[in-house]
Amino acid sequence: MGSFTLPIFAATVQAMTATVELPLWLFVLILLFAAVTAASHLLFPSVRWFFRRRMERVVARLNERLERPIEPFKLARRHDMIQRLVYDPEVARAIHEYAQEEGVPEEVAFQRAKSYAREIVPSFSASAYFGFAIKLARFLSRALYRVRLGYVDETALNHINRDATVVFVMNHRSNMDYVLVTYLAAQRSALAYAVGEWARVWPLSRLIKAMGAYFIRRKSRNALYRKVLARYVRLATDGGVTQAMFPEGGLSLDGAPQPPKHGLLKYITDGWDPAVRDVIFIPVALNYDRVLEDRILIKANEGGGRRFHARISVITGFFMKQMWLRLRGRYHKFGYAGVSFGDPLSLTEFARNKSGDVTEPLAEELMARIRAVVPVVPVAMVAAILEDADGPISRAGIEAAFATWIVRLEGTHIHLPRDDLAYACEVGLRMLTERRMILKQAGNYRINPEQASAVAFYANSIRHLLR
Repeated sequence: MGSFTLPIFAATVQAMTATVELPLWLFVLILLFAAVTAASHLLFPSVRWFFRRRMERVVARLNERLERPIEPFKLARRHDMIQRLVYDPEVARAIHEYAQEEGVPEEVAFQRAKSYAREIVPSFSASAYFGFAIKLARFLSRALYRVRLGYVDETALNHINRDATVVFVMNHRSNMDYVLVTYLAAQRSALAYAVGEWARVWPLSRLIKAMGAYFIRRKSRNALYRKVLARYVRLATDGGVTQAMFPEGGLSLDGAPQPPKHGLLKYITDGWDPAVRDVIFIPVALNYDRVLEDRILIKANEGGGRRFHARISVITGFFMKQMWLRLRGRYHKFGYAGVSFGDPLSLTEFARNKSGDVTEPLAEELMARIRAVVPVVPVAMVAAILEDADGPISRAGIEAAFATWIVRLEGTHIHLPRDDLAYACEVGLRMLTERRMILKQAGNYRINPEQASAVAFYANSIRHLLR
């Protein structure tokens, strides 16, 4: 075996009468450290200043066309926001209490709080949000669905106080909700979402943070973590950041609107000072002819838990199949996606004649407003009619039942494609038949017994209206 000798570079330094010899690799390493240090003090600040100025010009142009300009809080440097959060007086007290309860030095508790702050605080990029995310959201929404806007009171939305903090509150049917609402709200403002653990996967996490979303651990009982999260939400609310949240806390497993959770709403209402800013909640209701994750959600519901077995190979296979169908000219969109905006609710007005904690009644009122404007799409209505039918039912019987519900649900947004009831029934029947959720025999339709839970999943989305 031959020997390998690392070449030696002789660096002669005249210091008194001494000569110092260094290995070449060590000398190169020293030069690299010196270059990085010089750059960090001389070059990097200039580069950061250049990009900061460029970003400010982009934001200024965006604010001219947005109904609600991007607030300075959202544009603050992430490092500065993390420092502001961990040195917040309430977080400092929580750090002290945590150190005493856990028996650890305060320095350890402080570092833990700082790690939570790094996890939560986003790194919003106006260029990423409006240059990439909005375009991607528009493409996906239009490629997958025929998007239809249902009930919306433009006058009420346009008269919202510009100094108020706006919070969109939505039912959670699908992960497409994020995409769809981002697309529809593109002309109003940049939304800051609260996203769960599913989004903490690299590189998805980087993109989501650049879009201004912040991560939350939904099931965490750690008091220090919850205080850091609560203070961030409070600071963002006081800073006027337009937010979007799901009061249900997670995806609906059975398709029906779920009872509200109080976590994020309580962070908004606790310590809220009407003298600083009013908070305006805008209810948003979504419904789909096809929920992309329906099988996963139904299986989780049947298993009695919220464990989602969504392997990346299955997801990749699904999208590859859709691309193949598109290339062959056999691709069909997944029906209609309906979105309705309910009546805005002012926290100042709501809390005026109430004493004590308003979180619970506020959550109930918001969910009631969301449920009231859930759009009725063809698949949901046909599924409900088939569930209510006493045995197989004809096409004429389905159309007659549909017409009856249109009269009984006056004031509810029922989407009729082409303003044609017969065509709406055709859309619903075709989609349910193609997925073998229903069977056609002798001209009549009935539910496939093996797919009864899937039919119920879609009927449940409007069942509260039919009652």
